[in-house]
Amino acid sequence: MTISVDDLGERETLNKFSDPLWFQAFSCVLGFDWHSSGTTTVTCGAVKEALSSNDLGIYLAGGKGSVSRMTPPEIESACERNSIGFDIENSLKKSSKMAAKVDSAALQDGHQLYHHTILFDRKGNWSVVQQGMNEESGYARRYHWSSDGISHFDENPHTSILGVRRDRVLDLTSRDSREAKEVCCDLIKEDPRRTREIVRAASRGPQKSILEWCPGGEKIPAVLTMPRDINWNVLRSCYDIQPRNFEELLGIDGVGPSTVRALAFSAEIIYGKEPSWDDPVKFSFAVGGKDGVPFPVDRKAMDQTIQILRQGAEEARLGNREKISAIQRLRRFVPPDYEWN
Repeated sequence: MTISVDDLGERETLNKFSDPLWFQAFSCVLGFDWHSSGTTTVTCGAVKEALSSNDLGIYLAGGKGSVSRMTPPEIESACERNSIGFDIENSLKKSSKMAAKVDSAALQDGHQLYHHTILFDRKGNWSVVQQGMNEESGYARRYHWSSDGISHFDENPHTSILGVRRDRVLDLTSRDSREAKEVCCDLIKEDPRRTREIVRAASRGPQKSILEWCPGGEKIPAVLTMPRDINWNVLRSCYDIQPRNFEELLGIDGVGPSTVRALAFSAEIIYGKEPSWDDPVKFSFAVGGKDGVPFPVDRKAMDQTIQILRQGAEEARLGNREKISAIQRLRRFVPPDYEWN
C-alpha cells in the first residue's frame, strides 16, 4: 500500500480498488493466487490491517459479516481522528449505505451481500468493494464502485461486477429501467391503500396487464414472482416522505428487496413498464479456483489459455523491439518451462 500511494497518490490508489483486474492482480501479489471467493475478504482484511498501522491518507471501514455493519461508526471514528469535516463524513456514510442498498435491492441477482468495505481519503474520494454469495450455487459475486464519474447511485453506478452470469436478473440500475423506476416512485406517492390494491392486483399475474386491452399490445410473459412478505408500513412511510426520485426511495430506511420487487413487478404487470432483466456482470472467472469456488480449476483450459496468450504475443504485428518487449513481459508471468505440480 505504501508503494502504491507513493507512486500513484491517494486518489489513484483508491481508483485501483474499483478495478477488478487490478484487484485480482493485487491479491496475487499478496499471495492469494488462486482467485477464490476468499480473495475479497482476505485481501480487504489485510489492507485494513495495514492502513490501521500506517498513516497513508487512505482509510478503510467495514469488512465481512457483522463487521460490515460497523461501517458507519468506523467512518465516524476515522474522520474524527483525522479532522475530516462533517460534510465529507456524512457523504461517505451515505455512499456506503447507498452502495449496499443498490446491490441488495435495486440489483436483485440472487446474491446475498456478506462483505462490504469502503476505502476513502481526506477529500472524500472513495471506492467500495463488496461481495455477495448465492447460497444455492455457492458462487460469489464482487461489486466494485468508485466516486469518480458517478452521478447517480441508481443508474449504472458500478465500475464493474465480477461473477458468474445469470439468465434473469432484476436490474433497476440499468438505463433501460428508467420508466419502470418512475412508475415505482409514482406508486409510492399514491395513497397507501391504493398502492396496496395495485400490488395485490399485480400479484394475481400478468393477465391483469392493461396491455391485454391495447391494440397490438404484447402480453407480458408469466415469469414474475411477487414477494410473499411485503411490509405495508414501509410503503406508508415512503408515502409520508414523498421521495422525489428512485434514489431517494432506495435511501429510505426499511426499503429493501421485497418492497422494490413488489413495486417493480407492479410497474411491469399493471402499467407495462418493464425493467431490465439483463445481468450487468462484466467479468467472470475463466478457469476456476483451487478451493472449487466458484468452480474447480480446469488445468487443461488454463494451459490452453496460456498457450493462446503466448502465441498471440509472438504473432502480433509489432516492431521487433515492441514484440520482444511484449513476449518478455508475458514470459515473466508464464515461463515457457512452466509445469503443473
